[in-house]
Amino acid sequence: MTLIDGKATAAAIKAEIAEEVRNIMAQGGKQPHLAAVLVGHDGGSETYVKNKVLACEACGFKSTLIRYEDDITEQELLECVAKLNADDDVDGFIVQLPLPKHINEQRVIEAIDYRKDVDGFHPINVGRMAIGLPCFISATPLGIITLLKRYGIETSGKKCVVLGRSNIVGKPMAQLMMQKEYGDATVTVCHSRSQNLKEECRGADIIIAAIGKPGFVTEDMVKQGAVVIDVGTTRVPDATRKSGFRLSGDVDFDNVAEKCSFITPVPGGVGPMTICSLMKNTLAAGKKEYYAEK
Repeated sequence: MTLIDGKATAAAIKAEIAEEVRNIMAQGGKQPHLAAVLVGHDGGSETYVKNKVLACEACGFKSTLIRYEDDITEQELLECVAKLNADDDVDGFIVQLPLPKHINEQRVIEAIDYRKDVDGFHPINVGRMAIGLPCFISATPLGIITLLKRYGIETSGKKCVVLGRSNIVGKPMAQLMMQKEYGDATVTVCHSRSQNLKEECRGADIIIAAIGKPGFVTEDMVKQGAVVIDVGTTRVPDATRKSGFRLSGDVDFDNVAEKCSFITPVPGGVGPMTICSLMKNTLAAGKKEYYAEK
């Protein structure tokens, strides 16, 4: 069993990005600039945005954090998005989700200029990804694809089961694993209503678990030698921890790991790669790789 170290892989990629940024700036080019909009004080979002700012520093990017209280109106937030769209110094930006319930998240996502949508959530980026055109790919699926490639894991022609059908992970992950230039695999998407779910998983060479249920994937669902990618990050109570909780993945790691050829831990697997992928998208945005004006 090989443990897939997302933390070390992300650190290596960030060092590569930093080197490229140094070269760009040495030749008189512009420093990439990522902005993040944070609404309210959600604990998970606070941590995630803090880590993004640190990642920007590691990559040599300029970063801007714009904070609002959770009583901000939808119109005020849309005005902020419009300003960032119009700011030529900002190459890419994200509006951290989830947003307060009184704000229509989809409306905000669609208001973002797709050429600055480094989260890869805008319908134009989602559509371009679906048909294999250059675009910003959402960060978690891109991070998983990067891990599979960096560890030399064969995906072409393999049977892959994606657990979960969210717009952020499950759907784009299935799309990428199907596409010839990324996964080139035979893909089955399972979810809470799927029948024969265990049988589907047992036949899989690769399982990507993004269903949001701690310990959902058990030993009897995994065949010997399978590759298991655990996207889950659920906070579960743990009185032995100072924080009072620990992060749990969607996979029963202790019992499943022995059967796997490769497996990601939680934490330290997919998580660091998500932020790393956001940095890759920001670099591409800064270089105008995908949407350069013709």
